Amino acid sequence: MKKIVMVTGARRGLGLAICQQLVADGYKVLAVARSDSPELNGLCDGESVCFECFDLANTEKIHAWVVELSKRHGRIYGLVNNAAIGADGVLATMHEHDIAQSLLVNLQSPIVLTKYVSRSMLLGGGGRIINISSIIGSTGFSGLSVYAATKAGLIGFTKSLSRELGKANITVNCIAPGYMDTDMTKGIAPDKLVSIKRRSPSGKLATVGSVASSVSFLLSEGGDMINGATITVDAGSTA
Repeated sequence: MKKIVMVTGARRGLGLAICQQLVADGYKVLAVARSDSPELNGLCDGESVCFECFDLANTEKIHAWVVELSKRHGRIYGLVNNAAIGADGVLATMHEHDIAQSLLVNLQSPIVLTKYVSRSMLLGGGGRIINISSIIGSTGFSGLSVYAATKAGLIGFTKSLSRELGKANITVNCIAPGYMDTDMTKGIAPDKLVSIKRRSPSGKLATVGSVASSVSFLLSEGGDMINGATITVDAGSTA
């Protein structure tokens, strides 16, 4: 039987790359997103990858949804909390609705989802939880204060939860990617992007593939002694 891994925010970018990597690793992937995409459709075959349409902002429905998923697919071994929104703007002029949505989708939703998926792991005798944070959670970036707060919150959540679940053979870790060539970075001014690349010893941005490989390792047997850690994948820009 293939181990089951849930990946949120699977429609494109990093989430899609993680799904592709995990399929190659031999997992059964539950690809969660609010809507599908041609790229995700091309990956889904109903067996190795199953698209699960769900809006994680509906936190009150997460419990029943996870129960239903477990009945259809079996116990979940791995959870990759990748879904996030990157609302940017100066805090003083940011609408309160945008602040609330960022806190809901980027922090509250993964916490609630982890609460219920971890029950499946406890029944299964083990599991892996991987939270996708960001280097911005520790370095900061002008215009991304709310986003940074949510990503820093995931790091704190990871550290404490790893202590709660460690004795049950469940590891909880965080990956903090640097700037990558995704839709989130396309809105960055070209001069800022050049500056970001210069900070890296290699003069490059991190890739979604390199982050996906890190997720793969944490899910593998070789990652069983890594718990409560934050792994930075940023091409050395914060070195």
